[in-house]
Amino acid sequence: MTIARGQRRSAAIEIESLSKVFRRRSGDEIAAVQKLDLAVEAGQVFGFLGSNGAGKTTTLKMACGLVIPTTGTIRLNGYDLPTARSRAMQQIGAVLEGTRNVYWRMNAWQNLLYFGRIKGVSSSRWLKARAEELLRELDLWERRKDPVGEYSRGMQQKVAIAAALIADPPIVLLDEPTLGLDVQASRTVQEWITRLAKERGKTVVLTTHQLDMAENLCDRVAIMSRGRLLTHRPTGELLDLFRREFYQLRLRGTVPAEKIEAFPGFVACQENGHTVLSGEMGAEHSVFDLVERVRQAGLELISVSPSEPNLEEIFIELVERSERAPAPADAKEPQVGKARATD
Repeated sequence: MTIARGQRRSAAIEIESLSKVFRRRSGDEIAAVQKLDLAVEAGQVFGFLGSNGAGKTTTLKMACGLVIPTTGTIRLNGYDLPTARSRAMQQIGAVLEGTRNVYWRMNAWQNLLYFGRIKGVSSSRWLKARAEELLRELDLWERRKDPVGEYSRGMQQKVAIAAALIADPPIVLLDEPTLGLDVQASRTVQEWITRLAKERGKTVVLTTHQLDMAENLCDRVAIMSRGRLLTHRPTGELLDLFRREFYQLRLRGTVPAEKIEAFPGFVACQENGHTVLSGEMGAEHSVFDLVERVRQAGLELISVSPSEPNLEEIFIELVERSERAPAPADAKEPQVGKARATD
């Protein structure tokens, strides 16, 4: 994907031809990220999704300057890494899952003041006001003087998020931000993420394995597998695309297993005494073909309708397609139905 010059003014994050190859002690090479092209517009919640080992966390670490790319470029609000590293780093705040983002021996208040100063906040008055604002928003103000090491895992995660935002960066990277949170705390963080983008104009890049949360929060999603980009679309558009491809057949009674074999790619379940077949209709078929197959199998059709896929189902389908069809190093991105997977 080539990013037109006209897009650069609205793109908070621009990634071009980004690759990262790690070398093992044995001499073997692992391509964690391969030729990634991606643009994230300002002011949106962007879901960056993938299974473990897909390359998404490596990409975030490269965007944070923690991992040096093998090839490619990253621009944050127009500032290149690494040529304008200092200015680029001022654009971003990050919470990376699996790393210690705050100091546990210090309390929450001390952590925020410390990270604010190392991130270049010179006004003590502004910094203290900002720290109080964040701690109150995340329901931590009453515990601000307690050592972070005494907090629950969820409270520690909240302090890490606050520390990432203490300097008020325009771009926020959140890697599994609700990990370890109870239901109420998770809801608080999710509502807060929405406000960051919608009310304060922040660009939020979110990685999560909670795909229902991603579906609810994200304006746009990208899905990676084995270091490659599978799709990059607005969330609603991706759901609509799969809604056109996936159908649900409701058949009267219990259908024998041998007759279900006439519908490859469909999964059967029992519902209220009837059989429901759900699956993808191949590009070479139409709804009329499905109805004809029902007739030829001697089955009684109650209804046929487009299914209502969720993001989790789409994610699984795309990743499984990718894993079933190994691609050569110079292969193009996989296709999603009749449309290109990337914009």
